[in-house]
Amino acid sequence: MNGPQAHWLADGRRLHLNHGPIDLIVETFGEPDECRAAYEQAVTRFQTILIEVVEELPELRLPAFFLAPRDFAGPTARRMEAAVMPLAECFITPMAAVAGSVADEILDALLSGRRLERAYVNNGGDCALHLGVGQSMTVAIAGTGNGMADRVTVCAEDGVRGVATSGWRGRSFSLGIADAVTVLARTGAEADAAATLIANAVDLPGHPAIARASARDLAPDSDLGDRLVTQSVGALAPGDIAQALDKGLAVAEDFRRRGLIVASALFLAGEARVSGAIALAAPNKHEREEFAHA
Repeated sequence: MNGPQAHWLADGRRLHLNHGPIDLIVETFGEPDECRAAYEQAVTRFQTILIEVVEELPELRLPAFFLAPRDFAGPTARRMEAAVMPLAECFITPMAAVAGSVADEILDALLSGRRLERAYVNNGGDCALHLGVGQSMTVAIAGTGNGMADRVTVCAEDGVRGVATSGWRGRSFSLGIADAVTVLARTGAEADAAATLIANAVDLPGHPAIARASARDLAPDSDLGDRLVTQSVGALAPGDIAQALDKGLAVAEDFRRRGLIVASALFLAGEARVSGAIALAAPNKHEREEFAHA
């Protein structure tokens, strides 16, 4: 594996940071000198973040326990554990929050001592946001399709600083059948962890149209062990789609009532459910897309 890589994308305004499985797009808005210094800080912090996480992987792959938080050495690992602890009444490991936690950690480095109007760190679709007073940002979300809206506008006063998406079509395994579940929360780590569990809940156990396989058979070191993860979803009847989405929505509403998320949008087979005040808007061809989910 190559070491940490940093380069500008072709537009000259977005920084691409890559190291192994971590693939970040970073963009800042503000005074040029402040932005330049922020990018330098992000590159410096990025040099060791993967190494730090890998050093604690064996413990990070073990389930979290609601009443027994672990004392991890690295700041990113501590973010991961903190994000999953409130959700640990269900099976969850800190790995459910790894992408969002990395985004949060790099965003904190980006902002340290800097004065920026806006900034984001997009880690393969799981994002950490900075919005100054009166600022807003438009986020493109995945898994909509079928003519549905695919933009979310986040305003500073919303209290949203993390946006994450999970589902069986994504880059990580899912126990459920959601095409995508997008969550808005206080941090990228919290959004990431919650999206994982809501997407798991969108499910039809034993349905013949759903193919599953053991996570361990697909990836021997998976934190999911022998749990069955979704590999394909065939045609579903309208009633089945509604049932699966409603199960996920019940979990999303519970998380929202407990203050763990701000809002979420759940997508399956052309249908959707929304929890909380999330304004889905159709794409504007002339609007510059600031970042997008994978």
